[in-house]
Amino acid sequence: MARKTTKALLACAIAWAFAAPAEAVTILYTAALGPEAPGATGTGSTTLTLDTDVNTLRVEAVWSGLSAGTTVAHLHCCTAAPGTGLAGVATTVPTFPGFPTGVTSGNYDMTFDLLAGATWNPAFIAANGGTAAGAAAALIAGLNAGTAYLNIHSSSFPGGEIRGFPVIPEPATAALVLLGLAALGAARGRARTG
Repeated sequence: MARKTTKALLACAIAWAFAAPAEAVTILYTAALGPEAPGATGTGSTTLTLDTDVNTLRVEAVWSGLSAGTTVAHLHCCTAAPGTGLAGVATTVPTFPGFPTGVTSGNYDMTFDLLAGATWNPAFIAANGGTAAGAAAALIAGLNAGTAYLNIHSSSFPGGEIRGFPVIPEPATAALVLLGLAALGAARGRARTG
């Protein structure tokens, strides 16, 4: 009897595991934002959250101490070498939608649909297969290679005052982030069934 019960419980556990909804794969990239040009004074940070399940990229940035008011901000891709160099604008031109202008400190938080043409600079789409999916794949490859950067421009530095190359945090930090995401997912799962 115990053997039949064990087999039944094992079969139920296997069936439940395969029936459970898959969680989205989320990848975090972070960077400190610092002066891009001599005389620039701003600092800040950015977190990019890539959700491969729904093809979105959340862009969060906070900054302060710019020498003059903001004018535009966007992601650039892809430089010839990781963490250095210049590249063309990958995302919406002239700036991220809703990005605050004329401020020396502030924050930004927007989630972009990676498969929408409006997310991208038309020149970046054209250079990457002519589709939003091609542009998304190129930016993701650039992020993974360390050749994409977030840039905030000001009226004093129209070519860019501060920037940072977002990277996946080192393994120990990434493990903590993944552990936190797993705990959050488990809590959400319990909330749905409770």
